[in-house]
Amino acid sequence: MALDLEPYKDALLFLGTAGLVVPLFHRLRISPVLGFLAAGIALGPHGLGRLAADYRWLGYVTIADVDRIAHLAEFGVVFLLFMIGLELSWERLVTMRRLVFGLGSMQVAVSALAIGAAAYALGQSPAASAVFGAALALSSTAIVLPVLAERKRLNAPAGRASFAVLLLQDLAVAPMLFMVAMLGAREGTGIGTGLLFAFVPAAVVLLVLVVLGRLILRPLFHHVAAARSTELFMAACLLVVIGTGLVTAASGLSMSLGAFIAGMLLAETEYRREIEVTIEPFKGLLLGLFFVSIGAGLDMARLADAAPVVIGLALALVVGKTAIMIGLARMVGLAPSVAREAALVLGPCGEFAFVLVTAAIGLKVVPADAGGIVLVVVTLTMVLIPVLGGVGERAARRVARTEAPESFEPPPQDNQVRVLIVGYGRVGALVGDMLSRHEVPFLAIDADPKVVTRERQGGRKIYFGDASRPEFLRRSGIDKARALVATMDDPAAVGRVVAAAHAERPDLTIVARARDAEHASRLYALGATDAVPETIEASLQLSEALLVEIGLPMGLVIASIHEKRDEIRKVLDVPGAPARPKRTARRALRRTRE
Repeated sequence: MALDLEPYKDALLFLGTAGLVVPLFHRLRISPVLGFLAAGIALGPHGLGRLAADYRWLGYVTIADVDRIAHLAEFGVVFLLFMIGLELSWERLVTMRRLVFGLGSMQVAVSALAIGAAAYALGQSPAASAVFGAALALSSTAIVLPVLAERKRLNAPAGRASFAVLLLQDLAVAPMLFMVAMLGAREGTGIGTGLLFAFVPAAVVLLVLVVLGRLILRPLFHHVAAARSTELFMAACLLVVIGTGLVTAASGLSMSLGAFIAGMLLAETEYRREIEVTIEPFKGLLLGLFFVSIGAGLDMARLADAAPVVIGLALALVVGKTAIMIGLARMVGLAPSVAREAALVLGPCGEFAFVLVTAAIGLKVVPADAGGIVLVVVTLTMVLIPVLGGVGERAARRVARTEAPESFEPPPQDNQVRVLIVGYGRVGALVGDMLSRHEVPFLAIDADPKVVTRERQGGRKIYFGDASRPEFLRRSGIDKARALVATMDDPAAVGRVVAAAHAERPDLTIVARARDAEHASRLYALGATDAVPETIEASLQLSEALLVEIGLPMGLVIASIHEKRDEIRKVLDVPGAPARPKRTARRALRRTRE
């Protein structure tokens, strides 16, 4: 029986595209977003796919049906919002309320009114004008946030302002969809009754989601983590992201909003960093697929036939929305450079315009021809986002020195310089107590969920995760860490952490707990700055206590113990070990005694 490759073709084609696009565009220092969009345009049904009927072999390397991948591509936005939620907390959201509900609400309302009025002036019906105004007022969460993150601008004032507006826009999608449904209704209940029946279930679902999330999510991940199964942990992460998205979608809200709420709930737990590392690959792949689907939906023939109209509308939209955003941002007190940078990335349209306009076409609220042209305009503006993001960043950096600092909330404390303690059992806890006594900030990491839960209840800043994974170390701030100490009682685990940390930061001070002299030698070879063999230290302390108790002078005993430490250190400091800061064996080992 011959295998039918058709169901697998699109997946293989996308994976091949990702394998080529991402390395090539990274090497060229161009945003991979542009690469995925270009690949979608080239391989889509309006690109090379148009020639597949004449050249059969092209059917194997082109996307014939965009709708077939659209549902899966939508999860790119869902996973993106989940990851953004993980970076937030309810407290930070409250702090940003001026931007979310102030600037965000004004941007949506003013842009929708201006675009709707322009559509009406161009001959569209009042209903179609309302749909176009609402749809085109929205911006692209799926492209703007990755572009800002790639340029390390998410925590900049313009990045936070952009995220606040995008969050409000996501909240506005549900009432906009309801508006489209009401405009397309031929009969039924009144507007007030319809609003009641539409929003009450949605509000109830959100309330239930938040309450159950607070009650269930932490115990769920505690039991999953206790199983020590990477596969099970990944399954739990995917269940939460997809499950919450589907629950909110069933209530009439967007899937991305449910995933965002789930992310915010998990941001308050000790499992946040391990979840980030687990979900990141899925988010990257699905976002790439989303961008490919956007590019594949761009009808180049329609663009060529109506090029002056399409290009003119696209430019007018971007310029108009940018001008409105700059004016509103200045009204709420943002600096000129911040207002311009945020406005440039929010000026183009977003992915939810496809949802709203397509629904309106199906309900015959919007004429099919006008709706088709608008969708091409939307796609064209989205392609411009990476370019506009670069322009805004360069302009902001040029004038940043001349402007007063913004009164935004401080950046997350996760970026502070501190010590990383890997393993927070008896030894790690003692190290943490000593660091606290000397007011040295630290972040603790442990792979045992019971330890993490116990210490969290005691108010410690500790996270669950595997510190031998480079991605996890990056999430924990190893690039800014002052030092790392590995205190686990598993020699193999200590070696993996030392090797990963040294590979990530060769200049980092790494102090490791060793089982014996042989283990210490291996740790030095892996990159440890200091390795303290617990059996040798225990023997030296026993010897010191014995010699003092049998009557030898304490000064002489202490001197002999230090000399013995020097001898052991010289033996352990094997040739070929990585270079370490110059210090005598006496100074390095004496610290464990004093």
